[in-house]
Amino acid sequence: MFRKKSFTALILAAMLSLTALLPAKADVAVSSPSVILIESSTGQVIYELNATERRSPASITKIMTLLLIFEAIEEGKVSLADQVTTSEYASSMGGSQVYLAAGEVQSLDTLIKCITVASGNDASVAAAEHIAGSEEAFVAMMNEKAAELGMADTHFEDCCGLTDSDGHYTSARDVATMSRELTTKYPDIFNYTTIWMEDITHETRQGTSNFTLSSTNKLLKQYQWTTGLKTGSTSKAKYCFSATASRDGIDLIAVVMGAPDYKTRFGDAQRLLTYGFGVCHLYVDENKDELAPLAVEGGTAQEAGIRYQGEFRYLDTAGSDLSGIEKALELPETVQAPVEEGAQAGQVRYLLNGAEIGSVPVVFTESVDKAGYGDCFRKIMGFFLL
Repeated sequence: MFRKKSFTALILAAMLSLTALLPAKADVAVSSPSVILIESSTGQVIYELNATERRSPASITKIMTLLLIFEAIEEGKVSLADQVTTSEYASSMGGSQVYLAAGEVQSLDTLIKCITVASGNDASVAAAEHIAGSEEAFVAMMNEKAAELGMADTHFEDCCGLTDSDGHYTSARDVATMSRELTTKYPDIFNYTTIWMEDITHETRQGTSNFTLSSTNKLLKQYQWTTGLKTGSTSKAKYCFSATASRDGIDLIAVVMGAPDYKTRFGDAQRLLTYGFGVCHLYVDENKDELAPLAVEGGTAQEAGIRYQGEFRYLDTAGSDLSGIEKALELPETVQAPVEEGAQAGQVRYLLNGAEIGSVPVVFTESVDKAGYGDCFRKIMGFFLL
């Protein structure tokens, strides 16, 4: 038998006020051949056009490079304070660069700024060599990570996107995937991607000089909710952009690939983001309320603690009344020992207009072993000695 407790859930996240009354499935007037718009916290696709079409990514390749840098920092393999020496090879990179000289030393923190703000190819290669020993080894890591994330339409041949090789490709959907992984797992990236302009110092044999990093992301000045992320352009890729923006608790990622010019790139990204903020409503239940322990039969303890496994998020783009969401807690009256910490004890289901829109497991917070003969004897003796 299960006991079911139903009640109308409180809206824990503020509802986004509509800026435009746009139907959820309306066409967005973009000129770029391949685009996608997703909500970041849920990964839900809001709009897409040829999103799995394989295209040259140019410098939005660096999103994967940044993801691996932050992953290496989290794992303790490197730190922001690391002093990175620029190799002859790294300094020879063409395209967008910050003019690192061979033998020049910069902190990894500075290199991240050079990558995110100025799209420095030389900085990307220097960071890649510092982490993996060579760009080739780092690119292998990039492809391994792409496979791990399910990026089926992606293959990298360098760490910066400078190549125009047919073997270096990705898709708008895959770019959204790695952008989401980077920004949700390592939100500190926004400390870099929101920089408009900043000076770095070159210290070489020729002396000391300042160099101004200037952001390639013009939406930082054109669209007030912009938070990042990365631009890119080559003659083969044309103009690409993975744009992130945040407004009233809604985080969006808009990817534009193959735009004919830079104005179209930024214009299409802004139109996608504006559309998304107009139709997205996010329901969040943080599930922080405490749950009563479950009774345990035949165990070394009479009950076991339980908790929600995590929060619940639901994104609506159809204009539904989310105040009508109901929350149904489903748990057994008792459980048989043994029970294991982390194992599922039940679930909480969410319903909108009677239809289930999702669920969250309820798990045990402690283990309870099955009682043996000695445990039962001691329990009986304790009862009589009371």
